[in-house]
This record gives sequence, C-alpha cells and structure tokens, in this order.
Amino acid sequence: MAVAVAAAAQDKIDLDTLYRIKQEAIQNSKVMDNLFYLTDVHGPRLAGSPRYKTGADWAIKTLKEWGIDNARTETWGEFGKGWENKKYSVAMTEPAYMPLIGAPQAWTASTEGVITSEAMIAPLRTEEDLAKWKGKLAGKIVLVDQPREIALHEKADGSRYTDAQLAEIAMAQLSPMFRRMQAPGQPPINFVQMMAFRRKLNDFLRDEKVGLVISNGRGDFGTYFTSNGGSRNPKDPQSPPTIAVTAEHYNRMYRLLEKQIPVKIEAEIKNEWYEPDVNNFNIVGEIPGTGKHKDEIVMIGGHFDTWHAGTGATDNSAGSAVMMEVMRILKKLNIKLDRTVRIGLWDAEEEGLLGSRGYVTKHFADRTNMKTLPEWDKLSAYYNVDNGGGKIRGIYLQGNEMCRPIFEQWLAAFKDLGVTTVTARNTSGTDHQSFDAVGLPGFQFIQEPLEYDTRTHHTNMDVYDRVPREDMIQMATIVTSLVVQTANREEKLPRKPKPEPRPAGGFGGF
Repeated sequence: MAVAVAAAAQDKIDLDTLYRIKQEAIQNSKVMDNLFYLTDVHGPRLAGSPRYKTGADWAIKTLKEWGIDNARTETWGEFGKGWENKKYSVAMTEPAYMPLIGAPQAWTASTEGVITSEAMIAPLRTEEDLAKWKGKLAGKIVLVDQPREIALHEKADGSRYTDAQLAEIAMAQLSPMFRRMQAPGQPPINFVQMMAFRRKLNDFLRDEKVGLVISNGRGDFGTYFTSNGGSRNPKDPQSPPTIAVTAEHYNRMYRLLEKQIPVKIEAEIKNEWYEPDVNNFNIVGEIPGTGKHKDEIVMIGGHFDTWHAGTGATDNSAGSAVMMEVMRILKKLNIKLDRTVRIGLWDAEEEGLLGSRGYVTKHFADRTNMKTLPEWDKLSAYYNVDNGGGKIRGIYLQGNEMCRPIFEQWLAAFKDLGVTTVTARNTSGTDHQSFDAVGLPGFQFIQEPLEYDTRTHHTNMDVYDRVPREDMIQMATIVTSLVVQTANREEKLPRKPKPEPRPAGGFGGF
C-alpha cells in the first residue's frame, strides 16, 4: 500500500484544465439535449429493434458533428430476433369501462386482431397447476398472478444518500457479492428450476392457444415494471400475447372475478418481429491521443439499449447522454490527451451484458480461457455510468485497493460537488463487469438513488422528466475530469491479479 500511496502522490493535478472542464460542462452543457433526443425522439431502444438503430444513427451523426470522425457501429456477436410493439389497446369493458395501464412483454406474440372475451383466473405456479388447467384455456384471457397488497407510501419514493449511508458504503463488504432472493424463513430460490418452469409455462400457454395472458406488474400508483416474456431465439416459437398491467388495475379485475362478477376484456396488440441480428451492434468512437502513450486507451461507456415501457431515460439514456457529453467537452476544449479516449455505447446489456462482453472478447480477452489480445495490455481504465440519473457521490473500486489513493487524490477536487466516497466494494449488474471479469480496471460510480429502484428502473415512468438536469451536469463534469487525469497519468492505473479462466454461465454470464 505504501508503494501505491507514493505513486499517487506523484500525480499532478492540472487545476487549470479542471477549471476549464467545469466551466464548459456547467455553462455550456448539452447533456440534456442529448437526453432529449435519446428519450423523447429515439426512445425506447429495445435491443434488436429498428428504434435501436435509428437512435444509434443519431448518436453517431452527433458524435461526428462534434469532431469524433471515426464514430461508427461495430458488431459484437449473435443476439436473435428483433421485436417492437406497434399497438397496445387493452380495456376492461364490463362491468365498467377501464383502459388498462400496461404494455406487452417483449418477444411475445400479437393478438389475433381485436379479441373480446370474459377474463378468468388461472393460477399457474406449479406443474400441478398446468395439469389442472390443461385443455381449458383455449382462446381465453387469463389472469395468472395473485393480487398484490398495495401498502401506503409512508416514505418518499425518491432519496439521496446521507453522510451515514455513504460512510456505510465506504466500509469493506465482507458478505457475498450476490445474495439469493428469498422470503424470510423460506428456502433459497433455485433460479435454474425457476427458469425451467418458466419455459414449461410458456410452452403450455402456447400449446393451449391462450388468447391473452395478463400479469401483475410490480409497482403501484400507475407504475408497472416490465421486461421480456418470450424468446428471441430464431428457433423458438413465439410465446402467447402477454401483458403486464399496473397493480391497481390487476387487483380490481381479480376482486371482481373472485366475487363471480364477469369481467370482459377487449384487446388488440400488434407486435412486429425482425430478422435476427439486423439491428444489433455497439457504438464506438475515439479521440486519438497525441503523447508518448497514444497507443494506450482510456474507455468510457454505458449501455445504449433500453426496455420498452418508457423511453429508457434513467436506464440508460442518462449514462449514454453523459458519456456523449464527455466526448463533446474533450473535443470542444481541445484538451491535450496523452492516451486515446474511446467511447463505447453497448448493445443488449439488459439481456446479460451481451454487447460489452462481445466487445471485450473481440478486443481484450476471452473470459472462458483468459487468452489476451494486444489491446489487453493497452487499456488503462474503463468508466461506466448506469445507475440512473443521480449525481456521482464516489466510485466503486471492485476490490482494486491499489487505485484507492489515486481516486482519493483525483476526487478531492470535487468535494464541493458532493463526491466524497471511495469504496473497495463491488457493484454488479452492468457493463463494467465485462472488463473487470478479464482483469481490466473497470469502474462504476456511486450515484444518488433518487427514484431508480422505486419508480423508474424498467418501468413506464422511465422518462425524461424523472432525470434532474443538475445531476447530469455534475456527472459529465466528474467523468470528464477523471478521463483527463487517467489519459495524462504517467502510468496506467494499477490492476488486480489476472483472473483464472472461467466457463461461461452464472449470473450475468460471469
């Protein structure tokens, strides 16, 4: 540790450049313009959809207008079929009219035109349930979940970290990185068994020729969470039409049916499917370095794909908008960069970090055998933003304690902007893991939670209006400054030991 501290002490902080970055990022910000085009104009951008491609076309055009002449798309591997919802019109018509707040689950089928039928409850949670309902659901509109009790919101949905919470985050985490989700007193969930049953359920519903499946989307106050309900594999048949609706509407229908009061539903859902891998690629671009380390690289990024219920504002148009703004600031100020700075906006993160994993395998190393490529030795660091629209409060080291004194020195200049915490903890679930998995310094920032987990993450409320402008400006300022410090540091950032090969599989593919 003493060696690392001594090395950090030799880093020179270019206060003049930091001042220029702050001025440009705060006074002339374009980050919310980026967010507007990514959300209101080009959102949502489900991986594999034409909207993903049109959004990527805009991002590349914009980067080129800023002088990133080599901005381009780059394929990363096979994804599967594209899918996009074109029409959603679902309402309860009896005993009273009520449009249902909801959306189709991704990669599920359309209805056969307009369908009208009485709804029915058919709980399908076990293989015994499937046997019980076999032959009874053809053409039916089926509620498959239990109703959910909606609790009073005694605490605000949105929050910011307190000093005490940040102090806790800063402490070393000794518990396992991943914990199984389970109810108190219940055995751990077996995710392999859960996924196997889900496949059997989809096969059952398709074979039964169910007219429409209605599920109870997590959330309340008209917010619902949704993701995928079918397979994008070209070899798999389509799953039946499936929608998630807000809990208040689901509960009302369920209560009526429990009391033997008929519930009639009218529905028309149009989903379009696209040829495999036509609209799948990462977005990359570079500002070439001009110093003695110009063949070395500093990378920034976040995922460009979104889910489809909202416009993908906090997940992850915010991160994409910030990283694009970083590139704009670097070009606008014509900052001297010793190393090359490269942006990567990743495809298919939501399906398992697929775009960034494919990129890392092509450019740096294959995690399964740890055979490295020449660029593996050239990367200094990768910085990722993908935890919503909340400002940066610090950084996760992913256990790389050798970087602690370096980041503590660099971030000290931003205590007035609320950046105070450097933690050894790991954080998971986003694209920095693709780099960390092959022994490269990959970092995700500690961000203010705001409403990310309670209101916007994978919901219909993931929209522009839920992103604070001041937080976005702060993020762009911090990331730009770290990029410059990393690019112009005499040495690359220190690394953890090279990991052993690891077969594909597990959580997030790692």
